[in-house]
Amino acid sequence: MINFFKSLYLTPRFFYVLAVLIALFLASYWYNSIYGILWIIVFFLSILVLVEMVMLFTTKGLIANRIVPDKFSNSDLNPVIIQLQNKHPFNIHVALVDELPVQFQKRDFFQELQIKGNERANFTYDVRPVDRGEYHFGNLNCYTTTFLRLVRKRYTFNNEQLVKVYPSFIQMKAYDFLAIDNRRSHLGLKKIRRIGHTMEFEQIKEYIPGDDVRTVNWKATAKQGQLMVNQFQDEKMQPVYSIIDTSRVMKMPFEGLKLVDYAINSALAFSNIALKKKDKVGLIDFSNKLGNFLPAQSKKTYLMTIMEALYNVDSKYLDADYGILQSLVRRKITQRSLLLLYTNFEHISSLQRQLPYLQVIAKKHVLVVIFFENTELKTLVQSKAETTSDIMDQTIAQQFEFDKKVILRELQQRGIQAILTSPEDLTVNTINKYLEIKARGIL
Repeated sequence: MINFFKSLYLTPRFFYVLAVLIALFLASYWYNSIYGILWIIVFFLSILVLVEMVMLFTTKGLIANRIVPDKFSNSDLNPVIIQLQNKHPFNIHVALVDELPVQFQKRDFFQELQIKGNERANFTYDVRPVDRGEYHFGNLNCYTTTFLRLVRKRYTFNNEQLVKVYPSFIQMKAYDFLAIDNRRSHLGLKKIRRIGHTMEFEQIKEYIPGDDVRTVNWKATAKQGQLMVNQFQDEKMQPVYSIIDTSRVMKMPFEGLKLVDYAINSALAFSNIALKKKDKVGLIDFSNKLGNFLPAQSKKTYLMTIMEALYNVDSKYLDADYGILQSLVRRKITQRSLLLLYTNFEHISSLQRQLPYLQVIAKKHVLVVIFFENTELKTLVQSKAETTSDIMDQTIAQQFEFDKKVILRELQQRGIQAILTSPEDLTVNTINKYLEIKARGIL
């Protein structure tokens, strides 16, 4: 009986009818002729309510289930499927309220749909997480009613589920496909002309017209009595590291996503591309102390290890210690490697403090410093100034924008590769830089 009353709800239509009846009963004080008719209407209303209650409560007429993926992709739209089955022989109207994880801050989720008798229906909605971690879905609440719409029955399906949000594997798969496809330029990926040839020896073969005469092997030619040339192949198994600064400078948000999350999504997509190119990939994250250090490997399954490590990375309200990074690179990375450093510099003075460490690293390795444009400042600079205050704001914004360009030029003058990019173009620009360095044989 307690469960019966807990699941019984009166609809707004019932209260609207009741309000009209109350108003008419008040009017019957002056118009006595309608008083008896109103009691007849009340009687029929009670009968209708009882009939609808019997229709809804005599059987368990609805089954619902929420289907979610094993894991969500951060910053992407992820589908959630609601499956409904009407076991009544008549049509029902269902109001659906799903208890979404607290991270979405959405407490007004509501969906209505009609389901025919003894039929199934599916409803799909998308969620876009902007933080990695564990997301807890609560109960699935369904309120059913018939065509009368006077009474509702509440079903609560104890469908609590835990979903982990990982770095953007959807973005990773998208760039994996585009990197080996002729349509890769659609997202800004460039096809870079290879300069010269790489120097990884493959075999000695007979000369055929069209071979580069500079590769003639004169010793083998003398032995064989005919022209022989050295054949080279693309250099493989080169160590490539993604280094993520997790200090306070990477907590700045853009479009709901922190810079560190943009860097993590890019590092995952880039690592996948590098593995496809037969290179070895590794991972480092640091702030005031060292976080993860995954030595470079070329196993395809290593991508899952990198994803699990990136899942737990988060930025901290502390300054980065580049001395620790320089010491780690010197001790742990003995082979010449490509190091992609995801960080952010807002002022030239912040770069100058870290520049000695970056120069030491760049002497032995190919270092690429990747930092971010402040797109909100760019929007402010391009907007129309209408007041003196607007002009002052634009002047300050232009100074900050200019500082970014000074930082880029300072790094390039010191022989350090650098990328200044907007957060949304980070992955494309990073992959392009990697392909450029591979094509030019810098590594």
